[in-house]
Amino acid sequence: MAHLSILDLSPIIEGGDAALAFRNTVDLAQHAERWGYHRFWVAEHHNLPGIASAATSVVIGHVAAKTKTIRVGAGGIMLPNHAPLVIAEQFGTLVSLFPDRIDLGLGRAPGSDQRTARALRRNLGSDGDTFPQDVLELQSYFAGADTRVQAVPGAGLDVPLYLLGSS
Repeated sequence: MAHLSILDLSPIIEGGDAALAFRNTVDLAQHAERWGYHRFWVAEHHNLPGIASAATSVVIGHVAAKTKTIRVGAGGIMLPNHAPLVIAEQFGTLVSLFPDRIDLGLGRAPGSDQRTARALRRNLGSDGDTFPQDVLELQSYFAGADTRVQAVPGAGLDVPLYLLGSS
């Protein structure tokens, strides 16, 4: 049997606001759960007036708190926008709060324009693509491999990782 998923951006409808977008996202997730969907993905986008899912891990926590069984995940976290330690801590927290229900999809795109990407992660430079190294660093935090820097919570937790494909 195929597992079906929904990807949501928490769209802000005309005349609405972010609060309404989040209520609609929860409503959709609750319906998806009742309809037998396996997973509800939340996407990360920044500096887009019509999309409210910029704080993706916060939205995931809200959705997971308002549902009971459906898996909830990031589809995805754009790793170039974040320090791997912060993502390990955020998703370690989510997995601790909602065991066996949280997934972490990772992407390498900035998820916005370059100006916004710089505002998100100020150390963007011309040293090239660090996505492969960032994924390895993130995995090491979940494994608890570095005893000098620990993701708390996060170290030792099973956080399923998915790499998003792109062109």
